[in-house]
Amino acid sequence: MSCQHRSHVVVVAPDSFKGSLTAKQAADAIGRGVLRALPQAIVRAYPMADGGEGTLDALVRDGSRLMVSARNAAGNTTMVATGLLNDGSGVIEVAEIVGITDSEITSVPVSERTTLGVGDALLALLDRKVKGIAIALGGSSTNDAGAGMLSALGMRLFDQYGNPLPPIPSSLGKVRRVDVSNLDCRLQGVDLLVMSDVDNPLTGRQGATAVFGPQKGVTTAQVGPLDDQLANFATHLEHALGFTAQDASGAGAAGGLGFALKMLGAKVHSGAEAIADAIDLDEALVDADWAITGEGRSDGQTLRGKAPYVLCQRARKLTVPASLLSGAIDAKSLPALNQHFAGCFSIVPGPIALTESLAQADVFLSNAAEQMARLWAAASCASGG
Repeated sequence: MSCQHRSHVVVVAPDSFKGSLTAKQAADAIGRGVLRALPQAIVRAYPMADGGEGTLDALVRDGSRLMVSARNAAGNTTMVATGLLNDGSGVIEVAEIVGITDSEITSVPVSERTTLGVGDALLALLDRKVKGIAIALGGSSTNDAGAGMLSALGMRLFDQYGNPLPPIPSSLGKVRRVDVSNLDCRLQGVDLLVMSDVDNPLTGRQGATAVFGPQKGVTTAQVGPLDDQLANFATHLEHALGFTAQDASGAGAAGGLGFALKMLGAKVHSGAEAIADAIDLDEALVDADWAITGEGRSDGQTLRGKAPYVLCQRARKLTVPASLLSGAIDAKSLPALNQHFAGCFSIVPGPIALTESLAQADVFLSNAAEQMARLWAAASCASGG
């Protein structure tokens, strides 16, 4: 059999192309392009995520979706998707509940946004008697240190006069007492796993507000006051629960949700690593000839545990070459990326407006994948593969 007709095994495992394609849509587009060049190839599609948008989609391939009632970042009730996996555990994607792309909350100041809905989703899964809950933290629009989530679970906040306070950032500086006596006791019997690629502490120069606040609408003048408000709440919560987590790695994830979940005993795991394990990515790579991954934009951050990097590292351990196909490749980061990937490619065919690029991402991705596959097939033949 000639090498052109050999049934090559190609693992396709991209992250989402934010603003244009989900990880599944991206995987499907890449797969179509590969098959146009290699009709006999066996394409294994394994959509990835790193703990942000798309995590739920990646995990429920082994389970089902469960729609639950939860409050969004503006405090308005809506229906959101969670996941029930076949092993009896549940999944919550924070971006699905209080996501930064939710147009309804753009007019609500960050100081008034809440994570109550994350607590609502946790309660809904506890009602289903799950044995564990994985919470994907990426893509949140909130900055309340998880006060809203904890309030939905039974925590209460009080000012110096004993008056109850709402669990929003603008009130957290007034907190003088935190009552945790009514926290849902079922939390003690459930394993909580936080999926995140963020290692920031809760407060300070590298904290949630200073680093991630600006992309959520926090102005330079607001950073200091909001940071102080989170620190005040966290100190009183730590006093109530008897231990500290403000400075722990990942406490600043999702506007401080990482801190609140750590205070509930959650364990933190790299989002991309956790998902790779959950979808049995290693098994798919064992006898593969080639792997393709990608994301909306690749740069130096890609090598800090993002989904494409995790795929690449796992493929390398199994001697499978992995190529990167992304919406854009940062030129300055290319030398570093080249040390890990067997070729780094952008899907953009030439100078083009961003709106058109987003609108035609599916076509561009498929076309670029086809050309990559033709090149790879030619190299494989030349080497006797």
